[in-house]
Amino acid sequence: MMKKDLSITFMGVKFKNPFCLSSSPVGNCYEMCAKAYEAGFGGVVFKTIGPKHYLIDEVSPRFDALTKEAEPFVGFKNMEQIAEHSLEENLEDLRKLKKNYPDHVLIASIMGSNEEDWEELARLVTEAGADMIELNFSCPQMTSHAMGSDVGSSPELCKKYCEAVRRGTSLPFMAKMTPNITDMCIPAIASMEGGANGISAINTIKSIINVDLDKKVGLPIINGKSSISGYSGKAVKPIALRFIQQMKSNPKLKDTELSGIGGIETWEDAAEFILLGCKNLQMTTSIMQYGYRIVEDLCDGLSHYMEKEGVDHLEDLVGLANKNIIPAEELDRDYKVYPSIDLDKCIGCGRCVISCFDGAHQAMEWNEEERRPNCNTDKCVGCLLCALVCPIGAINAGERVLKEGRKPKNLNKIILQDSFQKL
Repeated sequence: MMKKDLSITFMGVKFKNPFCLSSSPVGNCYEMCAKAYEAGFGGVVFKTIGPKHYLIDEVSPRFDALTKEAEPFVGFKNMEQIAEHSLEENLEDLRKLKKNYPDHVLIASIMGSNEEDWEELARLVTEAGADMIELNFSCPQMTSHAMGSDVGSSPELCKKYCEAVRRGTSLPFMAKMTPNITDMCIPAIASMEGGANGISAINTIKSIINVDLDKKVGLPIINGKSSISGYSGKAVKPIALRFIQQMKSNPKLKDTELSGIGGIETWEDAAEFILLGCKNLQMTTSIMQYGYRIVEDLCDGLSHYMEKEGVDHLEDLVGLANKNIIPAEELDRDYKVYPSIDLDKCIGCGRCVISCFDGAHQAMEWNEEERRPNCNTDKCVGCLLCALVCPIGAINAGERVLKEGRKPKNLNKIILQDSFQKL
């Protein structure tokens, strides 16, 4: 494995790499977290610990997966709640983890139903040896409306419970945000005002991902019924990145430290979250699919990417993409890009023609004798749908031209120097 400095300091705590188990079934007990440490994870967020008075009673089965063609885990539905072990057992596991793995970062996730719960839980996990705390304001399948995502959608509760946690601990803590809300910045700002040191996002999205067409019920089926619950996996990554960028674009949150969660499966996924400003990364669904060993591939891939970028320290990549994501009204609309078709590579499948005619602007024309496409630039608007549907990558971005009557302004020099740039 290539050796690069993947260490990073998040909320004042140094991690040997940014990868952590998220608060979920993958970090449910001592044995699981210990195995993750030994596999190479930089930290673990122990599954959310609740107050002594809140008893967990789970359903069975509790998972379902959204599939597409050969992809078995495009999305994942989870109906599981917080840790089902007793408060005493969970605290003992925290103590044991810190005793046996003192050099590894231990994050305690907690969830209460009132200020007293939050303050007491913060005090207990601090005494048990946690290095930092995550406040679960966002679980979408709790049976109590005093807990979970209903809290995360209330800025007032977020601030009040952060203040309660701050009374119970001196440790750094982050508030875990729900995506089941229009503007995440509002509860995130409230959490920071209440004393949080950072934000983690996103938790799972409320969903019904499959319906059994014969039984007429959502999946998974529990004694003939189902319910709405959390959606995770690769399919939620674009939504997670959107919320991360929106927080980094907000003047009140631009300097807030972020832990990114949502569909991280590959080193490329990890790099995207880092480039958008995350200093810590949490994972669940990919671990469920591939196991803890996935961290080896993540670290190796990220190291090679750093080598390619000429970067020795991971910290140097954080937030480099934020400035390049701007409001839609500020985008340059003065030119369009025509497709460039590599006819030697083209296999004559016709997918680009069908997609352009049925789903775009009828610009791709078809030579029936030679079974080859051609772009009619009089009709082409430069959407490049054709390049996206081509199964072998025979179509790329080609000539870039100014729209009629437009004058170049602040035009990228690369475009002026070479009008045949690739996507």
